[in-house]
Order: sequence, then structure tokens, then C-alpha cells
Amino acid sequence: MGHFNYWIVIYLMMAGFYIMIVQGNLVKKIVGLNIFQASIFIMFISMGKVEDGTAPILVEGTTYYSSPLPHVLILTAIVVGVATTALALALVVRINEAHRSVEEDEIHEQDKSF
Repeated sequence: MGHFNYWIVIYLMMAGFYIMIVQGNLVKKIVGLNIFQASIFIMFISMGKVEDGTAPILVEGTTYYSSPLPHVLILTAIVVGVATTALALALVVRINEAHRSVEEDEIHEQDKSF
């Protein structure tokens, strides 16, 4: 049970990657990207936890501390992920306005006809 988090990370990573590769719908690809990002967040947070570790506050008798750095990096990554998702969705809206579709195959066929 000690590596349960890592199995969840692997499952989410492969599920997100599979969705990004297989799906032709651009919105579904963005959802797959977000699932992939969530797996990376879980991995970094899991790696940052030290068993029997406490918050990095000096207290007598405490020898093991958990590093707050992975958590801070994940907060930054979440902000970047939200911005990336917003930009991607805005691009999908513009693609939909130009091509009247969000399916990759239909967009490629329209581009070939020009």
C-alpha cells in the first residue's frame, strides 16, 4: 500500500496520454492534457512527503521535516495549467469559428480542399 499514489499517477498519466492521442475532438484533447497534468501534480506532492516528517518549523525533538518546495512548485504549476487550459480553449473557439468544427479530421479535410 506504500506505493499506491504512484500507481494512481501511472494510471492517470496513461489515461490522459491515451485521450490526447486517440481522440479527434480538440476539447477532449484538452481534457486529456489536464488529466496528464493532474498526474504530474500528484507525483510531485507524493515525492515531497517524508514519512514521520513534520512542517519545517524548528521544534525540539523533531528530526524529520517535509520539504515545502514541491508544494510551492505545484501551486505555480496549477496557475500555469489554468492559463494553458484557458488559452487552449480560446484557440478551440477560434478554430470552431473558422472551420465550424472541433474535430481534427474535418479540419484537415477542409484545409486540403483549399
